[in-house]
Amino acid sequence: MERYYQAALTMVPGMRNAVLNSLVAFFGSARLAWMAARRDLFLCGCLDDGLANNLLAQREKIDIHKMAADWETRGIGVVFAQEAAFPPGLRKIFDPPQVLYYRGRLPQDELLVGIVGARRASAYGRNAAKALAAGLAAAGAGVVSGAARGIDSAAHEGALEAGGYTVAVLGCGVDVVYPPENGRLLARITEQGAIVSEYWPGGDPLPHHFPVRNRIISGLSRGVAVVEAAEKSGSLITADWALEQGRDVFAVPGSIFSATSAGTNRLLKQGAKPVTTAADILEEYVAVRAVKTRQPRPEPAGDEGRVWAALSCDEPLSVEELIMRVGLPAPVITYILLQLVLKDMAAEFGGQRYVRLPGRETGE
Repeated sequence: MERYYQAALTMVPGMRNAVLNSLVAFFGSARLAWMAARRDLFLCGCLDDGLANNLLAQREKIDIHKMAADWETRGIGVVFAQEAAFPPGLRKIFDPPQVLYYRGRLPQDELLVGIVGARRASAYGRNAAKALAAGLAAAGAGVVSGAARGIDSAAHEGALEAGGYTVAVLGCGVDVVYPPENGRLLARITEQGAIVSEYWPGGDPLPHHFPVRNRIISGLSRGVAVVEAAEKSGSLITADWALEQGRDVFAVPGSIFSATSAGTNRLLKQGAKPVTTAADILEEYVAVRAVKTRQPRPEPAGDEGRVWAALSCDEPLSVEELIMRVGLPAPVITYILLQLVLKDMAAEFGGQRYVRLPGRETGE
């Protein structure tokens, strides 16, 4: 139960890591610190009066044994930085989280690569993120991202669809579905990878949590690939963290006319390695993990092949535009598009516009 007492202490408002460590050292254990008499808390010299009052108020709200049983029932684990199960790469960064809450399987010796980017991603960006993640997963590497809309979600999807391992680092509790539409995606990640957070279960997705959690995305990863990013974005914060932590930084080139590529293009000017395939990333780590190959899926034939070939990976096309390009009747094209979507060869990108999805090659 010691871990649950320590977790409860981290939930006290204002409790910093250094204060927590000194408090536990003074009393001899997290359990004894949590159960200490009011007088002892005020006289121990570890807490100011406000923090001591916060601790007293917090322990009135929490039944430790009930909390532990609830977390175990819901598959929520907790691991501390001093424990062997704590991800080894994360332990070595500046200001590592002292506690990680998780659902699923924590990473250990996997080669992990972060993929981050814009929430308001273009079709090009989503396709690029998905293709990179699928290629990395097919080669045995794990993919780390933040489960946000846009690039993050596409990266997780690519890894999952390739049968790979992926980690979602949240800016809220691991039991909180955020953004709301990612409930199914987060459930799949729990089954095939891990959801992690330094924020306790039930913690709200507060705006200031997200820039801070980015250091965990980069800290878990050997390198971070930025797919799309504006001049000022959270993805560039993650790239900055990666540089400070001694991680590699990769960037996917984008259009010089696109605001969502301004940040990635600036990273390239500053020395980030340009990547267009998963192989561009994997070649940096060939001594760590051998690259597996996967056969590309066959291209469709007949009218289905004509519609698929007319689709673009970059620019979504409407049914009307496809009619003009292919010359088939609208009902036929609509039916073919439905089949392509069901086969995961195309996707609707808002307003009944469609894009071609990349193949499942490793990108070699």
